[in-house]
Amino acid sequence: VLRAHGIKFVFTLVGGHISPILVACEKLGIRIVDTRHEATAVFAADAVARLSGPVFIEFPIDTLYPYHVVEKEFAPKNTPKGLMGKIIAWYLRNHLSNLFAGAWETRDLSPLPVHIPHATEDEVQRCVELVSRAKKPVILLGSQATLPPTPADDVRKALESLGIPCFLGGMSRGMLGKNSPLHIRQNRRDALKDADLVLLAGTVCDFRLSYGRVLNRRSKIIAVNRDRSQLLKNSDMFWKPTVAIQGDAGSFLVRLSKALKGHRCPEEWPRSLKEGDAVKEKTERHLNPLSVLHRVDELLAEDSIIVADGGDFVGSAAYIMRPRGPLRWLDPGAFGTLGVGGGFALGAKLCRPESEVWIVYGDGSLGYSVAEFDTFTRHKTPVIALVGNDACWSQISREQVPMLGSNVACGLAFTDYHIVADGYGGKGYLTGREDESQLDDIIKKAQKECREGKAVLLNVLIGKTNFREGSISV
Repeated sequence: VLRAHGIKFVFTLVGGHISPILVACEKLGIRIVDTRHEATAVFAADAVARLSGPVFIEFPIDTLYPYHVVEKEFAPKNTPKGLMGKIIAWYLRNHLSNLFAGAWETRDLSPLPVHIPHATEDEVQRCVELVSRAKKPVILLGSQATLPPTPADDVRKALESLGIPCFLGGMSRGMLGKNSPLHIRQNRRDALKDADLVLLAGTVCDFRLSYGRVLNRRSKIIAVNRDRSQLLKNSDMFWKPTVAIQGDAGSFLVRLSKALKGHRCPEEWPRSLKEGDAVKEKTERHLNPLSVLHRVDELLAEDSIIVADGGDFVGSAAYIMRPRGPLRWLDPGAFGTLGVGGGFALGAKLCRPESEVWIVYGDGSLGYSVAEFDTFTRHKTPVIALVGNDACWSQISREQVPMLGSNVACGLAFTDYHIVADGYGGKGYLTGREDESQLDDIIKKAQKECREGKAVLLNVLIGKTNFREGSISV
C-alpha cells in the first residue's frame, strides 16, 4: 500500500508503544521522523501534502495488527458467567469477525480516481466578455488555485498575461514572485470599492471578506470554486455573483488567459494600486516590528519557504514579507490554527532540503512547538525561527482591551526563548532595540548557521504598533 502511494516520509510520535507500521516502513526504506508532539507529526504531514501532492492513508486495525494479536486482546481473561457475560463475549467475537471481514481477500491497491470539476466553455466565454469590458478588474486568489492538476507556474503565467492586479491569500502567496507589478498587498478594501469587476478564484466570502460586505454591489463578480457550498457562501445576503462556476480555479485562469490572448487590463489601474502599496509601507516602516520584517524580507534567500504560525506579528508579516515563488508560503488557513510552525517547517525542509525554511512565530504560538528544536537537531533538518516577542497575546489583546477594558490573560513575559533553542541543540540569538543597527548582520549570521546544519531561533524583542488596528480574531 505504501509503495503504491509513493510515500517517502512517515511522521510519528513514538513513546511507550511498538508500531508494526514503523518497522515495516523502515524495511521499505521509508524515512521515519519522530517528533516531540503528535500534533507536530500531523502538521508535518500536512506540509508535505501541500508541497508534493496530497496523500492520506488510514490504516484499519486488520492492517495494523495480525488477527491472532487482536484476538488475544479481545478475548475475556476469565470464562464468562451468566447471561450478560455470555452476551458480551458473543458481541466481542462478532465484532472481531467484522473487523477482519475480507482481510485475506486480494485488493486493488492503486489510488482511487479524483474527480475535479471544470468550467464549461459557455462559462469561460461569458467571463471573457465580462473581463474584456472591465476597466478596473481585481483578482482575489485563494489557496485552491495552487492545487493539482494545473502547475502553479502555468497559473502565474496566466495571471501575468491577463495583467490584472491580484491580492494573494493563503497558499497562493508567492504565486507572482517577489516584485511583481501585479501583486498588490495593501488597501484591499479600498481597491474592492473602486473595482468594476472582482474575480474570486478559490477565495471564499467568509469573515476574511466580511462575508461579502466589502464587495462593491455595482461590481461584476465572478466566483470560481471546486466546492459549491464554498462557492456561494453568504451569497444573496451580502453579495451576489454575476457568474458562479463550480470548477477548478487554476485551470479556469489558464483557459481565461488563452481566450483573452492579446488583451490586458488598462495599465494605469494596477499602477495606481501599486503606488498605494508604496505609500502605506513607507508610512508604517518606521515601526519596529515592521522594520524587522522588512529587513528579514530583504535578506531572504530566493529559494526560501516561509511558515506562518502566530497572530499579530504573523498578520503583519503577511502584508510585508514577499514569498519568492509559488508554494513558498505555508499558513494554517482560515481558522488560524496555532502550533503549525514546527510541523510545517519540518515537512517543508524534508521536501525541499536545499531551501532556506523560515518560521515566523508570535511569542504565543512559539510555545506550542519550540520543543521541536530537538527534532530539528536529531533529524538534521535545520530551519530558522523568527520570533516576534512582545510579551503578549496581541491578536487577542487588540480586540479585548478596547471592548472590555482589561488585558487579563493576554500578558506573557519577555522569555529567553533563544536559550531554550540552545538547550535543544540549536542556536539562539537575542535581539533588542540596542541591536537594531546590527540586525542585518544577525540575520546573515543565522542564515550561515542554518546552512552549516544548525537550527536557529531569533528572539526579537518588539514593541506595539497600530498597523493592524481593527483586525479581529475568530
